Amino acid sequence: MNTGSDEPGEAVVTAGRAEADRHVADEESGRGLGSRAPEFIRSRRALHLSWQVGVFVVGLAVVAAGIVMLPLPGPGWVVIFGGMAIWATEFVWAQLVLRWTKRKVTEAAQRALDPKVRRRNLTLTAVGLVIVGALVGTYLWRFGLVMPWKIEDQ
Repeated sequence: MNTGSDEPGEAVVTAGRAEADRHVADEESGRGLGSRAPEFIRSRRALHLSWQVGVFVVGLAVVAAGIVMLPLPGPGWVVIFGGMAIWATEFVWAQLVLRWTKRKVTEAAQRALDPKVRRRNLTLTAVGLVIVGALVGTYLWRFGLVMPWKIEDQ
């Protein structure tokens, strides 16, 4: 079979790419910035202000939980970005930060797929494992391996 445009699935892939490109262009153009609160909430100043305070407090709680999870077991960064997404439903600054973060993550993922970068990362990982292995070997050679059931009471 040839690889020309007469393949049946290629038109679908091209249409999907075009849709994705339009979506990215819409995001980059600034369309959709601002509050996503329902219209009846946005039309009343006091209600909208209380809505914003509620969104901020909930987002702050989620971001704080994510920060706590950074040193502890848990998906800290995922939770932090979830809190940012909550803030982005109401605040333009959070929408812009989230767009910038998405763009940087996409760029980093594309760079990571570069063969030179992959080769460098694999080399650094191998060197790191050799160093860790040498340190563990030195420790075991110097102090030995004492099993927990052979520890004597002092």
